[in-house]
Amino acid sequence: MKTILVSAVALVDRDGRVLLAQRPEGKSMAGLWEFPGGKVEPGETPEAALIRELQEELGIDTWASCLAPLTFASHSYDSFHLLMPLFICRKWNGNPVSRENQALKWVRAAQLRDYPMPAADIPLIPHLRDWL
Repeated sequence: MKTILVSAVALVDRDGRVLLAQRPEGKSMAGLWEFPGGKVEPGETPEAALIRELQEELGIDTWASCLAPLTFASHSYDSFHLLMPLFICRKWNGNPVSRENQALKWVRAAQLRDYPMPAADIPLIPHLRDWL
């Protein structure tokens, strides 16, 4: 089974809310909510992948020094195994906007379980709630 490395981030605003993105129609797991991020390309660090993905998907800039590792997910789906470090970020430039047709929502940590998420993301919620 192939292992795919994906990097994700919990963007936390000044009010302590976390940004979730809804997977758009046409993508696998469409309609589910997830933490922003994406695949780590060959030769890229997880932090560099996040910096690139945040610019591409949300139009914001951040720096590796602003990405604090929190925990990770290791989950087997039917056709691949996902390894996904989750970072926390509280500092970035710009306002997140949807650039890839995904819905965005700022959510309080206590309400994260109210949003349907991919199986790999669900075990991350308690770690995030404890941190916030």
